[in-house]
This record gives sequence, C-alpha cells and structure tokens, in this order.
Amino acid sequence: MNTIPAQIEAVDAVLRSRHSMRRYLPTPIPQPLVAEILELAARAPSGTNVQPWKVYALAGEERQKLSQVIVEQYNQGRKEGREFDYYPQEWGEPWLSRRRKVGLELYRLIGIPKGDKEKMHTQTARNYLFFDAPVGLIFTMHRQLGRGMFLDYGMFLGNLVTAARARGLDTCVQNAFADYHNTIRKHLDVPDDELLVCGVALGYADPNAPENTLISEREPVTGFASFRGFQA
Repeated sequence: MNTIPAQIEAVDAVLRSRHSMRRYLPTPIPQPLVAEILELAARAPSGTNVQPWKVYALAGEERQKLSQVIVEQYNQGRKEGREFDYYPQEWGEPWLSRRRKVGLELYRLIGIPKGDKEKMHTQTARNYLFFDAPVGLIFTMHRQLGRGMFLDYGMFLGNLVTAARARGLDTCVQNAFADYHNTIRKHLDVPDDELLVCGVALGYADPNAPENTLISEREPVTGFASFRGFQA
C-alpha cells in the first residue's frame, strides 16, 4: 500500500479547512507576513506571464478610514454599481438555489429572521468593515487587459487564500467592494486606468462567532465533471 506523502496531506488539509470567515479577532497581522502571502499568490500562472494583479493592502487607521467612507455611502443608499457583471442578469438553476441556501443559512446562524430588512442591512454593511479583519486588501487590474485575465486573477486569489490558510490565517473574498469603485478610487488614489476587481478580508477568525461555522456545500465531482477515455 502506497503511503501518501506528507506534503500531499498538508496541502489537502489546507484546502479542506479553508472557508469564508465573516468575523475576525483584532490581532494585528505584520506587514512582512502579508507580503509573504502576496509573494506566494503571485506564483499563480498567467497568460504569457502578464501578471495582471495589483494590490492595495490596508491596516490600522488606513483600513478603518476606507471602511468608514464606504459605510457612510452605503447607509445613505448611495451604491455606485459595478464596472463589470459579476452575477448574471437573470438567475437560473441550480445557481439561484445555491445562492438562496447559503444566504438563509448565514442569517439563521446569526439570528436574522426572514424579512428583517434592518438587520440584513446591518449585516451587509459588515462587508465594508472587512468583517473587522485587521487587514483589508483591495485588488485592481489595468483596463487595457482583456477580461480573460480574470481567469488568471482567480488563480492568484486562490493562491492567496490558500497561502493564508497554511499560515493559520483566514480570509473572505468580497466582490461587494466593486459596488463602490469610485469611492475607493478616490480614497486610495487609484489611477483611472485600473479596474477594481474585489476586496479580501485577512486575519484570524473569531472562533466564537456563529457565522464562522458556516461551511457552504460543494457539488460532488460526479455532478460537474465528465470523464472520458480513462482506463477502468
């Protein structure tokens, strides 16, 4: 019987233990550790090695100031809209059911009754606080680059969340920040030729937060993969 190499066990454990966390401890994250994670993330493949990613890493007052500006806009009902379609214009199945299920489960865990718009509003606002994570990351890419490079960006973000988890840190990838690209652009002095992609919360998850127990289901391999030509 073959022995599974230790490195395979370690990688598998990291991948299986990662899930989105929505409440964090205030424990500071040193800049060298964030830089190390980003360096590993940048080992992601990209078409002809273009490396389309750019990152704005925020901590302390800088993170708090950005969050405050966005939350003020959000509470006033001033959403700017996104510069690209992330979600479909019309939902179909099975995607709509998956979306509803994870949302309802999150609200159940944190005690938000169905239809309680005030509490739902407050919970959504927590996105813009990076869920209290000590580090907030904002990601952009140059507008001149093709949209196909979102594929490369996804691999970069996958590396990032995996490298963070391997170091005992947790993350939450947040497309919600794209709704305030103009506010973020102005506050962080982001050049106009950069497209805001998303944000990521980075820190140590609060082990006592009920929302951090939410682990979304995954479709089994047999549900999304077709195998052809393999030997039995």
